[in-house]
Parts: sequence; C-alpha cells; structure tokens
Amino acid sequence: MSITRVRTRRFLTGVAGLTAALITPLLASSSAGASAAAAPLPPVHAGFDYQIGGGYTPPAGVSVVSRDREDSPAAGLYNICYVNAFQVQPDELDEWAPDLLLRDANGDVIIDEEWDEAILDVSTPAKRDRIAAKVNGWIDGCASSGFQAVEPDNYDSYERSRGQFGSAAAREFITLLSRHAHDKGLAIGQKNTADLAEFRDDTGLDFAIVEECGEYEECDSFTEYFGDNVIVIEYTAGGLATACEGWGDRLSIVRRDLDVRPAGSSGYLRQTC
Repeated sequence: MSITRVRTRRFLTGVAGLTAALITPLLASSSAGASAAAAPLPPVHAGFDYQIGGGYTPPAGVSVVSRDREDSPAAGLYNICYVNAFQVQPDELDEWAPDLLLRDANGDVIIDEEWDEAILDVSTPAKRDRIAAKVNGWIDGCASSGFQAVEPDNYDSYERSRGQFGSAAAREFITLLSRHAHDKGLAIGQKNTADLAEFRDDTGLDFAIVEECGEYEECDSFTEYFGDNVIVIEYTAGGLATACEGWGDRLSIVRRDLDVRPAGSSGYLRQTC
C-alpha cells in the first residue's frame, strides 16, 4: 500500500461533543491501559517528520517519524506505524468480507467521498472483533518491523457513518486495538477526533497525533488530556504560525505538503517552528 494523500479532518465540535460527553463510558480502562507503561512514548517537543506518503532520509534534527505500515522504520529513530483502521482504501476492497463494509438502508456501501474509501462496520461486538483481528494483524507487522508505536487513522469515521454507528462504537473498537498494541509493546496514538480525547483513559490511547489543530485553534483540546504528548501536522503557513506561536516550546510540530510527498519529489514541503 502506498499512501499518496493525507486524510485531513476538521475536528467536530458542538452537538457531537456534547453527545459523546453524555454517553456513559462502556469501556473498562484497566485492561485497555494496563500494559501502556511497557510501551515507550514518543519524546515530547521532538523533531518530527510525517512520511506516510513514502519514506525518505529524515532531515537533520528529526528523531520521530510516522510512516505507512508497509514502509520500513527509519533506523535509530522513534517510528510510528500508520494504519487505516476504520476505512478501506479503494484498492483493498476485495480484502474485506462484504458484510464488514458499512451499508445504508438500501444495502449500498457507505463511502467516505472525500477519499473514496468504504467505511468499516464497527457497529456490533462481533463485527468489531472480526475487523480488529485483521487490523491487529497489521499491528503485529508494525511490531515485527521495528516500529515503536501505531497511528490508527479515521477514528472519526462515525461522523460519516450516516448514523449507522456512533462514537461509543468507535471507542470500543479502538480499545481493542489499544489492548493489542500494548500487548505487542507498542504505544498507540489518537488520530484527530478532539471530541473523544476525554476518553483516553478508557480507550488506552497514549498520545495524540493531530492534523491542523493550529489552523483551527484546537491544540488545547488535545493537550488538556494528553499533556505535551501531542504531535502536530499543519498544511498551511497560517496553521504552522499559530501552532508555533502557541505551542512551539512544548509540542512536536511540522508543516507538510498536503500530499505528504517524499523529499526530492515535485511539491515536497517541510517546515518547522
């Protein structure tokens, strides 16, 4: 799999956040986070590079890198393994059982139209277990390849599920992934989804990796619950400036081009504070 584009999401606020806050947590935090202490976290306020569009030699000063699960980790650095955990990339549809793809009342697969990705159906415990079995296999590969952490993307897919499942189901599913990552000695990061940051203890998530919190002035929504264990990716000059002004002395911050191209390719961009 080759990721050639980044999945940027504006964080949902307001009604959805209130709804999530009112739902009684259904998750047992003790088992989710019990082995988290064995998983070393990314160093805070460290040089970071987002390389999910293809690995390349990290720039000087970088000590933390995120790469796609089918890429190799960067030698000598802290490596985060990107997995598309809640959705299916177009070229991988035939790898999933048809009943695990989320469907509307007419039986049509529900697609995240921004990325042309089918959404996985995490609405029931049985389906969550089956989907987790496959994603956890990818996490096993991350561990055996030498990554130190995992970045499961599209935690916010419930926002695009057309009401077929809600944030509670998403939390239950990511808890399955957290437990497995910890069993493998990996830390696990919350990707975006500011409204669910308050549930980090229940879900066992260890740190946050966040797109455009400077652009939308939402970095504090993550630091409130994850402290300085927040990695920020911006895609605009204004977003970078805001993130650096407010958080440059505390958080790992980088600006990348929207397609996160490898260094040396046309359109490549990388800036820091």
